[in-house]
Amino acid sequence: MFFGEKVTSFLFSLQLPFKLPKDVGVLDVYQQPNVQLACTRFYQQFYHNHHQRHLLLGINPGRFGGGVTGIPFTDPIRLANNCLIANEFTKQKELSSAFIYDMIAAFGGPETFYQQFYISSVSPLGFVKQGKNLNYYDDKKLMKKIESFAADCIQTQISFGINTNICFCIGEGENLKFLTRLNEKYKWFGSIKGLPHPRFIMQYKVKQKEAYIAHYLQTLATK
Repeated sequence: MFFGEKVTSFLFSLQLPFKLPKDVGVLDVYQQPNVQLACTRFYQQFYHNHHQRHLLLGINPGRFGGGVTGIPFTDPIRLANNCLIANEFTKQKELSSAFIYDMIAAFGGPETFYQQFYISSVSPLGFVKQGKNLNYYDDKKLMKKIESFAADCIQTQISFGINTNICFCIGEGENLKFLTRLNEKYKWFGSIKGLPHPRFIMQYKVKQKEAYIAHYLQTLATK
């Protein structure tokens, strides 16, 4: 199987192996036909080979990006305009997706970037609470329950053809702490480097966006 076929097989079979805490819902879109179509087109277009790639791990998908399209950090607008994959999703924008695709453009474009990198999340499924995005670490019960699921997902994705000398963690705070702790236990990666989260950049540091893009490119070059 090509790299992309392994990804879609994994995504389309995802299931949470535990009961969610009260008032927490899951963003599981992978059984929706339009999501399966978008993912199949995306991973065929950019991952239809056996190239080894480095892994970038975010937190978990949000309601306007991966929680819609099924593709990490890729909202419907970026999927159409940057990846040239037509879609019928509501054209909502996600701040994190906007930054990631500006960074990808600076890297050389999606074709170049995705030949070298694979983006996922510590939890490939997202969460909501009271109608808002929920990071897995913001609910202590959820964070405790998710550890074995996250570990299994990371282990599975490494088998797709991931270079494990270094992993890039999107999020320098709690996500980096959690992933570092998992790596100490399972010893997947030689090292983990944290990157500032795109939402933080776009919400609080947008005037310095170009400097953050340069920081991303410089850090990714250390692979």
